[in-house]
Amino acid sequence: MNQIQVVNPQQGPLAMPGQPMPFAPVQLGLSDESKLALLDYWRSIKARKWPILGLATMMALLAAAVAFSMTPIYKSTATVLIEQGKGKVLSFDDMFAGAAQTKEHYQTQVEILKSRDVALKTVTAMKLWNQPEFDPRKGGDGIGKKMLALVGVKEAQPEWTDDKLASATVGAVMNNLSVEPVRLSQLVKVSFESPDRNLAQRVSNELAARYIDADREAKFKQAQALNGWLDQRATELRTKLAESEDLLQKYREDQGLVSLEGSAQALAGRRIADVSTRLADARARRMTLDSAYQGISSIKNGDYSNVPAVVSSMGVQGALQREAEAVRNLAQLTETLGSSHPNVLVAKSAVDEARSYKRAQIQAVVKSVLEEYGNARRAEGALMAELETASGSVQDVNRKEFKLAVLERDVSSNKQLYEMFMIRAKELSSGSDLQSAIARVVDPAVAANVPVKPNKAQIILVAFMLGLLLGSGGALAMERLDNTIKGGESTELKLHQPVLTVLPAVTEEDAPKVGRLFVEAPSSHHAEAMRTARTGLLLSNIDTRHRVVLVTSSLPTEGKTSTSTNLALALAQTKRTLLIDADMRKPQVGTRLGLPANAKGLSNLVAGTATLKECVHQVEGSTLMVIPAGDVPPNPLELLLSQRFKEVIEHLKPQLDFILIDSPPVELVSDAMSIAPMASETVFVVKANQSTYTMARKSLNRLQRAGTHIQGVVVNGLDFDKAQRYYGSEYGQNTYAAYGGTYGSYGTSYDGGAKPATAVQPAPTT
Repeated sequence: MNQIQVVNPQQGPLAMPGQPMPFAPVQLGLSDESKLALLDYWRSIKARKWPILGLATMMALLAAAVAFSMTPIYKSTATVLIEQGKGKVLSFDDMFAGAAQTKEHYQTQVEILKSRDVALKTVTAMKLWNQPEFDPRKGGDGIGKKMLALVGVKEAQPEWTDDKLASATVGAVMNNLSVEPVRLSQLVKVSFESPDRNLAQRVSNELAARYIDADREAKFKQAQALNGWLDQRATELRTKLAESEDLLQKYREDQGLVSLEGSAQALAGRRIADVSTRLADARARRMTLDSAYQGISSIKNGDYSNVPAVVSSMGVQGALQREAEAVRNLAQLTETLGSSHPNVLVAKSAVDEARSYKRAQIQAVVKSVLEEYGNARRAEGALMAELETASGSVQDVNRKEFKLAVLERDVSSNKQLYEMFMIRAKELSSGSDLQSAIARVVDPAVAANVPVKPNKAQIILVAFMLGLLLGSGGALAMERLDNTIKGGESTELKLHQPVLTVLPAVTEEDAPKVGRLFVEAPSSHHAEAMRTARTGLLLSNIDTRHRVVLVTSSLPTEGKTSTSTNLALALAQTKRTLLIDADMRKPQVGTRLGLPANAKGLSNLVAGTATLKECVHQVEGSTLMVIPAGDVPPNPLELLLSQRFKEVIEHLKPQLDFILIDSPPVELVSDAMSIAPMASETVFVVKANQSTYTMARKSLNRLQRAGTHIQGVVVNGLDFDKAQRYYGSEYGQNTYAAYGGTYGSYGTSYDGGAKPATAVQPAPTT
């Protein structure tokens, strides 16, 4: 029992069980274009690979010629070790203060190696101005000198001295010199480049030697300067010592002092000295207690807690500690038991007792200090009185002895200082040349056997790679500038319309029969492509029975007419099909299909000068019916805009399955725009490598604004061999040949057989 499926009006008609869904063209978005950008770039480069390789090869050959013509440059390198810590033969550190082996010191030595002074010493030692490559006396034959010579002006030659030659040469030498520290070590690479391999070796070794000698010379000069200063200072000290000795001797002679030991005066002097010592001690004790006494005396309120002499007492310290413990205990009990607890009251009593004890201790200390201060003052007064009693007659002797001791101490200190400077000066003088060198050469430079410049292989490789980059960039630039249509994939991406088929380029042999190529060569690639387009049309808008298809293009010579005739011949195999030539400005349909040149056609039918039967012609060897353009009218656009033309189309539609209308190009005249509203769909034809994307987009937009539906695009005239090289085997002839050999002839119709031609009914007269 047959069942009818319910149609959901919101979802549209659903397919019956077991039947495929209707064909819907796939609309590609801009995101796909961006996804295939890299693939297009690769295809552009691959399509022009031989010119790119040719350019790269030419640049490599040119680079090889330049590289082999360049003078070879040799490089020699000497490795210098900057000592981590220089051994000190002497103990006199002032000379080497600031020579600590730090990172800054190592970097400083590297910069010294690079300095102009070391290079200048090397140039002077080797007299490098005698080398041809560095000789500043050669001059040059510049344009300025040539022009001066032409006008008779001779340039004055400078008077060259060794200093001038060295100054003029050092710049060129430093340009060829390189000093590179070795990372994570204290090694330094000293390199020199020169066309002479032996010269490069000698300069590298000489520079390292000059650097070490320069450091030694600087240290030696520093030692000499310091030695001179020590000598001068020692002379001054010797003079001062002699003066102090003279004063001591003169004082002894003036006072008649030989020796005080054993005499009464000496004994009294010793007594006075003893009393003086004790008086000094008592006075020191009194002065020590004086600060404590003054602190205590300044207190008016009886609070001695801020007096250091009182607070520092052991008894007061213990009392303070006891008070602090009692206060802390009271705080803890108050926090845990409350203020009314008996234990808290006991703790408060303990705090009061501790504070009373502290006050008692403070009073005791204050009393003790005051008593001790009074005793010290009394002791000092007693000693002063005793000293005055003992002084008497020996007071003068004491003064003389004191003066003598001062002079003797002065002589002793001057003698010690003088002896110390003399010892240091002798040590420095005898050992200044024994310091170790700041650096040493661990790997002397050797003459190189292989030049470092030019690196011919690298130059050639870089030139070749640069040629590849330039060629690839040029290929991409040409691809970007070329906005013509390349194939089906690029057409869908650029025009955002489905491609019905891609037609191969017609050979010269097939050019005369291009309009009937579908029936003349049914097994050709062109015919198979037309079957693809026919299938696309048949599977789209499958519910529409009578369809009017407009075939047009942007500009002439894009294959619009040949596409119309062959597509009509393909449709005629399966459907009742009529082809109308609406291009009355340059009609080609009748000629392409072999109709008589004077055959009646569309212009006669619309004008009413011929009947429909006279204007409809059947193509020989096919069921296709054709209405050619007929006589060329003076006003084709008015003819196509007439109501009569619309009535003819409406009269023919119920009698046919397909009506194909070949119209003029969109961009030249507006005939296609006037026909577009009457067509149910439009097939747009573009030509590969000729039609531009911008023009095609403009034409498609105009057609869509006119009210037609773009069914698809036919890409015509594609060179499949070239496309195979560009896109790969997708467009290759071998694929078609494989299918052709399997399925045989393509004469079979889409639905099992072609329907016989049926004469159309005459149009009603108006």
